[in-house]
Amino acid sequence: MCNGSLDQWLHAKDDVQHQSKRLNFIQRLNIAIDVTYALEYLHHQCQTPIIHCDLKPSNILLDEDMTAHVGDSGLVNLLFEASNNPSKSQSLLIGLKGSIGYIPPEYAMGGQVSPLGDIYSYGILLLEMFIGKRPIDEMFKDGLSIHKFATMALQERIMDIVDPSMFFVEDEEDANNDRRKSNN
Repeated sequence: MCNGSLDQWLHAKDDVQHQSKRLNFIQRLNIAIDVTYALEYLHHQCQTPIIHCDLKPSNILLDEDMTAHVGDSGLVNLLFEASNNPSKSQSLLIGLKGSIGYIPPEYAMGGQVSPLGDIYSYGILLLEMFIGKRPIDEMFKDGLSIHKFATMALQERIMDIVDPSMFFVEDEEDANNDRRKSNN
């Protein structure tokens, strides 16, 4: 895709080639909504539900309009419904699937692959999008995770942990272009 991956935009400071890229709050929110629609489609609209199993920023691709597309289906699992009860659904799972930091804890303990695993990964993705830190950042050690980090700041210190680059001031021309696109 012409705008690369979400990872390149979120972590441009780590990538010298893409340092000029920044996403504002509304762009991040729109990307989050696009990913929600993609997951809803995979989990509920396909004849056989599909579980992605590796939802992370490098697998979110951005087109020319900054619309997000979920890519890299290399770890996809098809969920064969045994009944309407998700606990009785069967899927093929060989080994641990996913990327460190995004894998639901129950998968590490031999749990069944399910849409809930993608939802867990999506939650981690959201935290990363709005905090600006990877779930495997070196600050997350000794029992501290991106989830615990966000939870601790939630009540009184949320503005201390959000990614400040999403609040950058656009120049007038960029702001007008964004407004024109949203009115069409």
